[in-house]
Amino acid sequence: MAKFNAIAALLMLTLTACSTSQNQHALDDTSSKEPLNVLVFLIDDLRSDLGTYGHEHVKSPNIDKLATEGVKFTHAYAQQAICGPSRVSIMTGLRPETTGLYTIRKDGRLRPNQPDVVSMPQLFKENGYKTISIGKVYHSVTDDQENWSTHIKKLDNFYANPENEKTRFAYEAGDVDDNFYKDGKVATDAINSLKQLKDDKFLMFVGFSKPHLPFNAPKKYWELYDREQFTVPSRKKPDDMYRLALTKWGELRMYGGIPKEGDTSDELTKTLIHAYYASVSYMDAQVGRVMQALDEMDLRDNTLVILMSDHGYKLGEYGAWNKHTNMELDTKVPLIISRELSHENRKAGVTSNALVENVDIFPSVAQAAGLEMPKVDGQSLLPLLGNPDMQFKEAAYSLFNRGKIMGVSVTNGQWRYTEWRNAATQEIKDTELYDHTTSDVATANISGRPQYHELEQHLKALLHNKFPLNAPSFYEKRHVNNH
Repeated sequence: MAKFNAIAALLMLTLTACSTSQNQHALDDTSSKEPLNVLVFLIDDLRSDLGTYGHEHVKSPNIDKLATEGVKFTHAYAQQAICGPSRVSIMTGLRPETTGLYTIRKDGRLRPNQPDVVSMPQLFKENGYKTISIGKVYHSVTDDQENWSTHIKKLDNFYANPENEKTRFAYEAGDVDDNFYKDGKVATDAINSLKQLKDDKFLMFVGFSKPHLPFNAPKKYWELYDREQFTVPSRKKPDDMYRLALTKWGELRMYGGIPKEGDTSDELTKTLIHAYYASVSYMDAQVGRVMQALDEMDLRDNTLVILMSDHGYKLGEYGAWNKHTNMELDTKVPLIISRELSHENRKAGVTSNALVENVDIFPSVAQAAGLEMPKVDGQSLLPLLGNPDMQFKEAAYSLFNRGKIMGVSVTNGQWRYTEWRNAATQEIKDTELYDHTTSDVATANISGRPQYHELEQHLKALLHNKFPLNAPSFYEKRHVNNH
């Protein structure tokens, strides 16, 4: 095992040197060009169930087209499977354990909890960019608001049926046009904002809410699917799973039409899956509208376009719903990056299996724009846009807090190892090891089994390097200055 670790360490040193060299080459390629625009589609609760990712049913032609114009990542991971901390991590390039922000409450907002952290819109605005936030970008409407040149806040949910609105029903197929529900309004605001830019260089975030609950989408998107084409996932929970690994999916239970306890029936499960995919197709159409506007305004050639999700989602697997775990389904996300068409090393329609993380987005767009980066936890993905098959990271990391217990997790893209620790003392309370070589659905916790000992020890070493056992409490007051 010592020999294995020595070889792994030597390999990582070599890869780091290679990555540094390629990062500098990528920066040299962009620094002499006209200013680069950046457009980020930040999607809520989107798992990798898209046509371009091989899903057999979902209709996502516009996102699929974007994938043909860039690099699609198959092993991208969020740092926490809940929107508030995940979005703060994306916008700062800092992991939740760095900022100490783990919740969607006031104590989980970037400001004022971390007043000295340089955020993505702050860096771009300070460098002469128009910074534009439309829809849901940060979880909190007012978080970091002063760093947006234009801030069009996220909208409330809309219902076509007043009775559904009274009960906050979980889904709706309204006989309405796209602009009735909020993602249609967000797309219209994005298009209008693009028209007002003139010759300004810009960083624009378009925050689409679907497929987040409620699954409200115009009827025509529901009609793209037949509910009977969907199968009910197995409700079986992984053998020997830690007691806090899953939740009772209280988020879904807050909506009308959902049982307050127990499983969803087979019929309701199919309806909810149908509703989720109708919402995906509705959101996809809005992506298409914005991309069409970008083309019509001759902005596409010098605009870096990113489509990403804040975290994954469960659709009845394990008999569970929503996110809020360290499981593969909740931490794994879709990610597509399309460089400007004129870039000499541009790759299009290719897939990268490299391990990447949402925390890498900030350094990627800053480097592409030729900006000097503050100190962050992520690393630029630009080398992968020219060389999608290069080795990049050995592991990706996530965490999720359960009050006094913190779950910290590492994946190498095929196996996931998780420790559940006392958040104050770092004492390990339980461990999990899941095989994801063939499926994102876990079947059994195989931690401690002799035949997996060497693999588990390797993953454990990676995890302890990122989350040391002698680290202070996860909830110790942190002050971060990354200038």
